[in-house]
Amino acid sequence: MKRAALLTAILVLGLVLSQLLPVYLGEMPPHYPEALQLMTMTLLAFIMIQVGREFAIDLKNRHQYLVDYGVAATAAAFPWIFCTLYFLAFLMPEQTHSSTPPWIEALLAARFAAPTSAGVLFSMLAAAGLSATWTFRKTRILAIFDDLDTVLFMIPLKILLVGWAWQMGAAICTMAVLLLLGWKFYRRLRWPCSWPWIILYSLTVTALSEITYVLTRDEQTRVGMHIEILLPAFLLGCALSTKHPKDVIVPGENPPGLKTEEKVGLTISAAFMLLVGLSMPAATGANPAIVLNMEIPTILLHVLAVTVVANLGKMFTLFCYKKEASFKERLAVSIALFPRGEVGAGVLALSLSYGIQGPFLAIAFLSLALNLILTGGFIYIVKRLISA
Repeated sequence: MKRAALLTAILVLGLVLSQLLPVYLGEMPPHYPEALQLMTMTLLAFIMIQVGREFAIDLKNRHQYLVDYGVAATAAAFPWIFCTLYFLAFLMPEQTHSSTPPWIEALLAARFAAPTSAGVLFSMLAAAGLSATWTFRKTRILAIFDDLDTVLFMIPLKILLVGWAWQMGAAICTMAVLLLLGWKFYRRLRWPCSWPWIILYSLTVTALSEITYVLTRDEQTRVGMHIEILLPAFLLGCALSTKHPKDVIVPGENPPGLKTEEKVGLTISAAFMLLVGLSMPAATGANPAIVLNMEIPTILLHVLAVTVVANLGKMFTLFCYKKEASFKERLAVSIALFPRGEVGAGVLALSLSYGIQGPFLAIAFLSLALNLILTGGFIYIVKRLISA
């Protein structure tokens, strides 16, 4: 658990710096958010490629993956529904200048609660020494599927806000093609797989994703063909062969699994945690991204309530897989899905870009931050449950 504790501390440091930097620097450097996002996505791509390399797909057992997707989608839907109802009941402003109906704004903002942070989760579980457990294997596929489900569900929500755009249909088709290619080329790419090459692949995947978005973005509707980096990076990792013949290993490379690879992996995970923390919008400084117009006790009460209802929705997995695992293992999977991170922050950033404002958005950001801070505690509970 020492590595998990270290990653938690780095994550909290990033959160603290995200609020202190605007105070001491005043105005952030030009294009700071964009640069931060690019670096975060590149490191996430590295983590997801490694996850894909370790992921074993049973090509004959398609039914099980359909079941897993159904479980993941439901476990993502319940937090979304619960948070939407909470926002509408307690946090929607009485008067609004927005032309968008309040229920649509609540639906979009509440989607932050749906996705588990795959990058944060996998880094923490691996650091806690849980990679060989059933809980890790099941959580891995569920986290990937619920992030994919979140990306897909964002499309109809965008349609409600700005109407249909061809980029949305193109994004769906592209994701479908990527899934088919990932399935067809599973373990067939005999490319170099040491850490410098994985970094190169990560940079390439991130660059292609961002270039596609920039070239297809409509300035009026702010809609572009955006393929979340998680999917192509994971599928590339699945396509890479686990065999490493001499003709694809360059001189001086260390085969995966040696200490150098492990140190690089830990360094990447630590840097990713720091960047995820730094990505939180500031509530401080001259131009805060989120504005808190409530008393502190009221804010704390709402943040705790939203965090509880969001995590309560993830407990759905406790009632699944009864034939595969014990009660404690299923409970461990449910708690392992609690951590939120970069995908949820992206949903809230999108809400801000569409001009959505109100106390519910500030509470959502703070709830996301609280969940990030509690990530180490969640992983500790998971480890204790599995050990028991």
